[in-house]
Formats: sequence, structure tokens, C-alpha cells
Amino acid sequence: MASKRNPTLNALARTLFDGAQRSFERRDAAGAERLGERIGGLVHRFDRKHRERTIANLRLAYPEAPQEWIEETAKGVFLHFGRVLGDFMRSKVRTLDEVLATTEVEGREIIDRYPPGTAIIAATAHMGNWERFGHWCTAIGRPISVVARDADDGEIQDRVGALRASTGLEVLSRGNAARASLKALKEGKVLGLLPDQNGDECFVPFFGQPAGSTLGPAVLHKRTGAPLIPAFCVRVGVGRYRVIVLEPIDPGNVAEDQVAVTAEVAASLESVIRRYPDQWLWMHDRWKSARQRGLLKE
Repeated sequence: MASKRNPTLNALARTLFDGAQRSFERRDAAGAERLGERIGGLVHRFDRKHRERTIANLRLAYPEAPQEWIEETAKGVFLHFGRVLGDFMRSKVRTLDEVLATTEVEGREIIDRYPPGTAIIAATAHMGNWERFGHWCTAIGRPISVVARDADDGEIQDRVGALRASTGLEVLSRGNAARASLKALKEGKVLGLLPDQNGDECFVPFFGQPAGSTLGPAVLHKRTGAPLIPAFCVRVGVGRYRVIVLEPIDPGNVAEDQVAVTAEVAASLESVIRRYPDQWLWMHDRWKSARQRGLLKE
């Protein structure tokens, strides 16, 4: 990622981004995936730091798995996110009809329980293709806002933001997330949260290990009464996706124990990762806080 303190790297990153976007947009969905897959393969080969972290995290989560499976899955993670890059870079040329035609839904009846205009907190993750999940929400007439981290370089942020805006997605800066999230829910939108990154507000089980987590989704659920629904979008074929909607967590909005609600959010994500183990962001240091505090189990 470009550095705020290196204008040369920032300019190079912008040039590469613009060139990559034009290249992806000239291709159909399958062609964009193939190009992205090649990029993912190169990153897997040359990015030793994230390759080794991916392998270490998979080993932590699947202690009994054969090493061959660990390494094959680790490579698959990089290839998958390369394909996702290709899909995301086509956001401006992908129509809502294309989204609907290439996306199947598991659990659609859960979303349909809530009339359009009902505030929903969607607990999603860096799993499968979360950008496509936002585009699908737009396609079914559910306006969505998502809390996301800003890029280090403002012009890259503008480019990424333009791609997201083209899908109908409203991005809420993490720096002003609390107020903006409440506003989005008050307006009856879907609020997408990605609470699968390392945090330090509480520790909950995740693949048999304590994982530092944020209480944000549980706090918003309790404060607003909006249903807290785990929802994900995974790749199931070339240019094809499946949205997975799970039952609401704490549907009566009665849980006082926000850590317990957070644990259920983590458990819902784990259940989907186990179905598609090469589609989660294993290169993220998910257990960093737990490791620093000596909480990881041998």
C-alpha cells in the first residue's frame, strides 16, 4: 500500500491502479478473473511475509490438517483474492441485472422477513467477495452503507470509493463510524460491518483459539434494536457467487452480554469459512492480540 510519506510511491500506485482498472474493464468476468488469478499467484510467490502468515494461521486453525492441504489452501487464498480483485475492478461496467443473474442466495427468506426500509446490521467479513455483497444489496433494493478503513493515499481512496459508489455502496469512514452508522440505521439502510479483524475489546473463541475482537456490532444491535444478521458472499464458480444469509443473532434483542453476542458473530463466520476455507483473509494477523497476551493454546 502506498505510504503517506512517499509521494513517488503514491504516484506509482495511482498509475498502476488506473492501468489495472482499464485492463480489467476491457475483459469479461471470466477474463478479469483469470488476470486477477495470475496477479494472486505472483503475490503468493513473492510476498513471503503474508504467505508465511497465511500458512501459520491455517496451521493454528486446523492443527490436524496435513501440511500439503495447508500449503494448497494457502495458495488458494491468494488466487481467490486475485479473482476478487478482478471482479471488483469491473464494478463500473457490471450491471445490476448481471449481479442478479450471477448470484444465487441461500437464506433469502431471512432477509425477506424484513420489509424494505427496515434497518439491518449485516455482520459480514473479509470473506469471499464482500464488495459483491454490497452490489447485491443494491440490486435487490436494499440501500447499504459499510464501515471501511480509508486507504493511506487519498487519491487511491478516491478511486476505490468511485468503484464502490458505482455499485450503490455508501462507505462510512471508520473515523466517524459511530455517528454515521446510527444515521444509516435511522434511514432504514443495511449497515455492513466487518468485525473479523484483530481487536482488543474482548476475546471470543475462533477456530478453537481466543481471538481479540470488537464489540461494535453487539453494541449497535443493543442500542438500536436493529436485527443483527450474519451475511456473506462467496464465489461458487467463474463469475458466479452465492450470498449466504444466516439466522439473526439474539433475535429478541434481549442479550445483556455483548461478549456472548460477539462470540456468536465469530461462530457464524467460522461456520462459513469451514465450508470455503480458501476464501477468508488468512493473511491478516487475526490472533495478534491473543498471541501478545499469551492466550493462544499450544
